[in-house]
Amino acid sequence: MSTAAHPTDPAVLDRLATERTVWLCGVRPDGSPHVTPVWFVFLRGSWWIGVDSASVKVRVLRENPRVSLALEDGRVPVVAEGEVQLRQDGFPEEVTAAFAAKYAWDVTVPHRPDGGRVLLQVPVRRWLLPGVAQ
Repeated sequence: MSTAAHPTDPAVLDRLATERTVWLCGVRPDGSPHVTPVWFVFLRGSWWIGVDSASVKVRVLRENPRVSLALEDGRVPVVAEGEVQLRQDGFPEEVTAAFAAKYAWDVTVPHRPDGGRVLLQVPVRRWLLPGVAQ
């Protein structure tokens, strides 16, 4: 459960609903950053991201689940911090429907013939928004 207040600024809420890409930043075991653009939906105070189970992202996040997420427009930053929960036990219908509506994409379908899918859930621990850092 997120302990951070949900953003209320209509411009931030609109960006969370409509922007297609967020930068996901994790930390490799050697301490170096692992930064990658990903598709996402934001529901119920969490970022949801679908990834291949054999991806570098998953390997990095199994070692250290702490992440930062940043929307692409640096003029009006929307940055969140949290800890990833790896969901392999089925994807919530609300989340799969949100991905389908936003991207016309089935987030559950593997990209590799021998791969599986993992859903990353990132409840927000802290927001860093224009003029506000919790």
